[in-house]
Amino acid sequence: MAPLKNNIKLKGRLKRYLKTSLYLGFLLAAVNAVIYLLSIPAGLVLSCFLILYFGVVSFLQFYNRPVIVNELVSFATQYGQIQRVLLREFEIPYAILDDEGHIIWTNQAFERVVHKDKGYRKSITSLFPSVTREKLPGDTGVAEVDLTFENNFYTAKMRKISLREMLSSSDIVSAESYQGFLIAFYLFDETALRIALQEVEDQSLAVGMIYLDNYDEALESVEEVRRSLLVALIDRKVNKYIAAQDGICKKIEKDKYMIVLRKKATEALKESKFDLLEEVKTVNIGNEMAVTVSIGVGLGGLSYAQNYEFARNAIDLALGRGGDQAVVKTPENVMYYGGKSQQIEKNTRVKARVKAQALREIISSKERVLIMGHRIPDADSFGSAVGIYRIAATLGRNAYIVLNEVDATMQPVVDLFKSHEEYSDGILINSQQAIELAGSNTVLVVVDVNKPSITECPELLRLCKTIVVLDHHRQGTEVIENATLSYVEAYASSACEMVSEILQYIGQSIRISSEEADCMYSGIMIDTDNFMTKTGVRTFEAAAFLRRNGANVTRVRKLFREDATEYKAKADAVSQAEIYKHAFAISTCSSEDIQSPTIVGAQAANELLNIKGVKASFVLTEYQNKIFVSARSIDEVNVQVIMERMGGGGHLNAAGCQLSGASIFEGIGAVKGTLDKMIAEGDLIVE
Repeated sequence: MAPLKNNIKLKGRLKRYLKTSLYLGFLLAAVNAVIYLLSIPAGLVLSCFLILYFGVVSFLQFYNRPVIVNELVSFATQYGQIQRVLLREFEIPYAILDDEGHIIWTNQAFERVVHKDKGYRKSITSLFPSVTREKLPGDTGVAEVDLTFENNFYTAKMRKISLREMLSSSDIVSAESYQGFLIAFYLFDETALRIALQEVEDQSLAVGMIYLDNYDEALESVEEVRRSLLVALIDRKVNKYIAAQDGICKKIEKDKYMIVLRKKATEALKESKFDLLEEVKTVNIGNEMAVTVSIGVGLGGLSYAQNYEFARNAIDLALGRGGDQAVVKTPENVMYYGGKSQQIEKNTRVKARVKAQALREIISSKERVLIMGHRIPDADSFGSAVGIYRIAATLGRNAYIVLNEVDATMQPVVDLFKSHEEYSDGILINSQQAIELAGSNTVLVVVDVNKPSITECPELLRLCKTIVVLDHHRQGTEVIENATLSYVEAYASSACEMVSEILQYIGQSIRISSEEADCMYSGIMIDTDNFMTKTGVRTFEAAAFLRRNGANVTRVRKLFREDATEYKAKADAVSQAEIYKHAFAISTCSSEDIQSPTIVGAQAANELLNIKGVKASFVLTEYQNKIFVSARSIDEVNVQVIMERMGGGGHLNAAGCQLSGASIFEGIGAVKGTLDKMIAEGDLIVE
């Protein structure tokens, strides 16, 4: 040990401090030389002192240096041991990993957390599966991962420790090209913080609205003396349900309630799938019609006012989708619950009359009218557009129907409209022509669609300031929000039915040609599958109105006759159907040599409903590099909810979706997977 200590050289301030006495001795020798010039006796005396001084200084230098070095080495050794003890007893869990993530060293706190002994040397992934090699520090040298271990929440922070600098002074190995490193791994327990934040989150307020869908109709179906009892029972049911969740319920109108809940309570309501929807239906004191409710809840907003606005939007969505369902709206998404029953047709036409008068005023205030349906228009889309054209023409306004392409199925209907003597070549225009006509003095009427992305020309929604929406589809998350007038009735069989009612209230001077009546009648006929689905009293009244104005049933039937190829394709789709879960018919429809395969697929889906025991049918068609899914049901299954799970939408009994980048077999798998998931979650019941 002694030779090693003799090789140790002092440097820095300590070295300068020990050499100071020698430097002063040399300075004294110079002074002694000067004194010899002044006085030799004085110089001799000082020389004797100088010899004694150097002797003492040399002795102290030789004696003290080993003692100082020994003390420094002892201190360094003890300091390193103290550091090691401090790291071992460090309260923050700490470990050192190699560059592949294997544990090299751990402190006591880390061992207590993971319940492993001191010599544990396996990969860090074996303890924390989420800390994979890809999560280790990269070029930045630092990394951070949130992880869960034994119901506790941790934030793991990692930092690279380069070994190149440590090895550069080694006499044994060369480290010029060495890139190895260690990783310092820290665990910070954030369980208490997470619990506190979650508690604050759970206590945040959510605002909701509860509307009775058919309040007036239900009261009319019960004796007058019992009406107050029915209202009281419904009030009690609603208040008791909200009180059970520690919420506040306030009746603001005869058929409307406002509720305030904690966010945690809304999670419980979601787990129960808002069973108030079914509980209210059990209220029966002799009323022939069961009461249904719509619920809209808003939460997650930056303020209470924003949550209230979310609740208003949510209840509008619930009502627009037909009622009897709950909608929860947050800043990120919209969730739907219920919606399993068909919306009841309203007997009163007051709303239709009010909307007709509003439409008349809007069209009269503008110079021109653009009418637009959805892409790949069907008979309902074009027929309702023709009805709006007749209204605008009667009011003396220039009207144009936006139509980009017409398939073979719709071509006879379009040709029938063109055959009318008043038709001019400029009425049917494409998207580019419509964009040139758009402006502040133009009103845009959107028919048979309320989803902006699938309209004939979405750009028009931005260019036109005045927009009117007439549709019968249930609303989804994507809606036309800036509409001046919105008339969306999910109970209506078709947009042509709605436009037919509006025509009757616009004014006495409207005269519909037989060709226009045929176009509108065909829309009702196709959307109701020859008056077999979604047909109410008002549907037949609208059809009767069109018949009085010259609609020819025989001529309309001839418009939609199929050629042999399409008929065979539909028959093949029916014959090849697979009955899944003893309740769902799933098949495919060929698009080869067929001009409108999606329409044939929809017709095949309708045919499959005639099979006994089939609750819903799904026909997949490959067309234009996409998979088109047509879904149909009679009354037991809400196919709209199923299609929404797959990114589509539609009606309770008729819906669809489009799958991009998938094959037919993958599409069938997606349909089956969605059905399995909804059955497992209780959203679909298969007996």
